[in-house]
Amino acid sequence: MAASGISNVRVVVVGDPGTGKSSLIVAAAAESFPDKAPPVLLPTKLPPDFLPDRVPLTIIDTPSRPEDRELVEQECKKADTIVLTYACDQPSTLESIQTYWLPELRALEVKVPIIVVGCKLDLRQDKEPMLEQVMAPIMHDFREIETCIECSALKRIQVLEVFYYAQKAVLHPTAPLFDQETQSLKPKCIRALKRIFILCDHDRDGALNDSELNDFQVRCFHAPLQPPEIVGVKKVVSEKMPEGVSENGLTLTGFLFLHALFIERGRLETTWTVLRKYGYDDELKLREDLLQNPSFKRAPDQSVELTERCLDFLKGVFAAFDMDGDGALRPQEIEELFSTAPSNPWEEDLSEGSVEVNAMGGVTLNGFLSQWSLMTLLDPVKSLGHLIYIGYPADLTSAFRITRRRRLDRKKQRSQRTVFQCYVFGPRGAGKSALLNALIGRPFADTSRSTEEDRFSANIVEQTRGTKKTLVLREIPEEQVANLMQTKDALAPCDVAAFVYDSSDDASWERASEILVKVTALGEHSGYEVPCLLIAAKDDLEPDPLAIQNSARVCTDMGVEAPIAVSMRLGDIGNLFRRIVDAAERPHLSIPETEAGKSHKSFNRIVNRSLTITAVGAALVFVGIAAYKTYEYRRRSSSS
Repeated sequence: MAASGISNVRVVVVGDPGTGKSSLIVAAAAESFPDKAPPVLLPTKLPPDFLPDRVPLTIIDTPSRPEDRELVEQECKKADTIVLTYACDQPSTLESIQTYWLPELRALEVKVPIIVVGCKLDLRQDKEPMLEQVMAPIMHDFREIETCIECSALKRIQVLEVFYYAQKAVLHPTAPLFDQETQSLKPKCIRALKRIFILCDHDRDGALNDSELNDFQVRCFHAPLQPPEIVGVKKVVSEKMPEGVSENGLTLTGFLFLHALFIERGRLETTWTVLRKYGYDDELKLREDLLQNPSFKRAPDQSVELTERCLDFLKGVFAAFDMDGDGALRPQEIEELFSTAPSNPWEEDLSEGSVEVNAMGGVTLNGFLSQWSLMTLLDPVKSLGHLIYIGYPADLTSAFRITRRRRLDRKKQRSQRTVFQCYVFGPRGAGKSALLNALIGRPFADTSRSTEEDRFSANIVEQTRGTKKTLVLREIPEEQVANLMQTKDALAPCDVAAFVYDSSDDASWERASEILVKVTALGEHSGYEVPCLLIAAKDDLEPDPLAIQNSARVCTDMGVEAPIAVSMRLGDIGNLFRRIVDAAERPHLSIPETEAGKSHKSFNRIVNRSLTITAVGAALVFVGIAAYKTYEYRRRSSSS
């Protein structure tokens, strides 16, 4: 199997009638020209040792009759690459490629490399224009053409080269690496090569010295560079791009220039060998197998957290990329941080406001660490991948820990977690979004758009005893509650639930209390009971007497604490976030009960008590029988 992971390449040969499709295939497979080739060949296999990459090819011949068009379309859709033929002695077949075949393949949405092949080279007239002149405008209009080549099956000229290029287009594709129109490396390719360059720059001086270049060569190609070869490489770069070489060695600019040069000269396998050696797949992302260690297999009520060792590494990264030393990372600095990843993973989150930023929009250290914790909580594989992209130096198993199950936390009456997730419920307009904004220090806004999808915010909360925990608030829109209730494990990731309502509006309280009952019932049914807090928002407004009265009744009936009064407008939230974290840390407290839940617990207590009484009674009967048997034995012994 090739380094790309592809074990076989399927090549489909299409073209106008009489262009030499079948003869080309026979000449490649049998290394001879057929006296009379059949109209359509059966699938032909070229063994691994036929071509340098040692990957077998399956070549599919196609019929040329109009009535077989559907069959040809089906084969094209199954192809890894397509060889599109024309006859060098028949200009109309070349015109057909441009006017029929290439547009037809686009219409079929066949998105594979295309090799345009001029067959019957031995019959081409000298007066005909050269291949480059003919194909240049066609290749400009149809970027899917990987390359073009002329051959002669009769003379066996460049026959195997046709299928070499076809295979190469699949195993070492151009499209992910190079933009043919601008003749430059694509952004994802630059990001990947930049990461590789940084990993090879062991002394971090911004250049690859002779020793580092040699180490790179040995790792990728298993052969050292001789001193004259290193001199030659530097000379080629410095002549074309002086800034590509410094007194310390080959710079990143020079490193990228070399790879662009390899690609322009058709040596894509060189760049692909480097990329694959450093773990990249054909989409220039880390291979899936690299993201399986450590394993994040866990129960629904377990989560993944970053270790102190990883957080210390991230603090160092923050300091390194805080170029202006203002204690925050500006958008440009975050882009530079993730310039070795396929893209910035936080772009959407930060634009929506998920963590703390300063007045200039720079992400603070607390915001930076919180964003990493949030990404790890929601998608640990994504977090793992980006730790690799930014160069986490230690064993990745040292970066993560899987938490204890919440059910066990309740039994132990204490949670050991450092990151807590709070689900924020409540009716529309109650102040849920304002609560999330308050956590990350965003000012109160009189007007705000309604949240249609779940939204997250995260920040570090310092507890009274000096410990620091990360609190993640997940806002659940009122319209999404019904969908959430349909999932049995919906509350498994939840450490604590907050129910926000407008304290000046009894209708808002009624809706919040309905959601509270539903969430409590789901927890009782699923076994994922969670601590619950009521938050009476908009305390700056005149409170509704009915809301006060009804909330007091519900708190008494369900066994929860009195509502916490806050005003986001006035910034009067007291120690709200500490109280949320406290409730999460003591998961056996603040758990409400419905009437059905109370009845169920009462029934279980009665059953358990009955079983205990029965067990005690049975034990007494057993003791009585044993005592009677002892008495009888002694009586008989004395009488005898």
